[in-house]
Amino acid sequence: MSAAIDFGISNTDAVAMVDGEMRRWTRATVGRPTHESVRDILEAGGVKLEALASLAVTGGQHSTLPTRLGATTVVGVPEIFAIGRGGQALGIPEGDDPASPTLVVSAGSGTAVISARGATYTHVTGTGVGGGTLLGLGRLLLGTNDACDIDAMAWRGDANGVDLALRDVVSGPIGALPPDATAVNFGRLARQETFAQPDDLAAALMTLVGQVIAVTAINAARAQQIERIVVTGHMADMPSFRRVIDRVGQYYGMELLLPAHAGFGTALGAMLHCTSVAA
Repeated sequence: MSAAIDFGISNTDAVAMVDGEMRRWTRATVGRPTHESVRDILEAGGVKLEALASLAVTGGQHSTLPTRLGATTVVGVPEIFAIGRGGQALGIPEGDDPASPTLVVSAGSGTAVISARGATYTHVTGTGVGGGTLLGLGRLLLGTNDACDIDAMAWRGDANGVDLALRDVVSGPIGALPPDATAVNFGRLARQETFAQPDDLAAALMTLVGQVIAVTAINAARAQQIERIVVTGHMADMPSFRRVIDRVGQYYGMELLLPAHAGFGTALGAMLHCTSVAA
C-alpha cells in the first residue's frame, strides 16, 4: 500500500494505491498539518496511517510535519518534483517515451509551470492568477466563492456580454483569430450603458483566468521548445475552464492536454516519486 497527501493552499488532496485500486479524495485545507489531521485525512479515504510504512507529503505546509508519525516514515517531496512527476503520469500516453519533454502546468490557487525532462524537474515560470483569483473575484462580483457554482454559471454565460471581442474593436482580421476572440477582458463594462448578467460575468471571469494560464503555458512551452503541455490542478476539473483552455490552444495551434483526475496530479506525483526513490 502506498499513499500521498498534497497540502495545497485551498485544497488538501490525497491518493492511495490499495490492493491495486487507486483511490482519490479531497477536502478543504484547514490550518497546518498535524499528526491528527493526517490521520483524519487518510481515514476519509479508508486508509489507516498505521498500515503505511511510509507516507509521501508535498505542498506548501508539508515541511511542518515530523519525519515520523508513529511507525510511519514521512517522506517530504519537493512540490516541483511532485507536479512534474504527476504531469508525466497523467499526460504521457502509454508506449510513449516517459522521458520525453513535458511542460506541466499546475493550475491550483495560483499557477506553477514546470518543465519535466525525464527525472529532471525545473520551475520555468508561473502566475498568481489561478483558482484563488477565480474564487476571490467570484465572491466580489458574483456573491459566491463556491467553485462549482461559478463553473456552472460560467458554462451558461457568454463572456462577450462583458468582454469586447475583436469584431467590436477592429474592422478586419488579426492573424488567424476569429471575430469572437477576446480583444479586451471586461472591456464592455467600461461602457456606462452596459449591464452584465451574472452568468456572463462568471463566463468573463473564467475566460480571464483561463486565458492568462493558457497563454503563459504556451509561451513557456515555446521558449523551452517543448511540444507537450499537460494541465493539472483542480482548475482543470471545471468544464468551463477546460473550454477556455481548448479554445486558446486552437487559437495558437497548440494542444493543452487536460487529463482525467487532473486535480490529483501533484499528490499522484508525490506518491510515484516516493515509490521510485524507495525502489
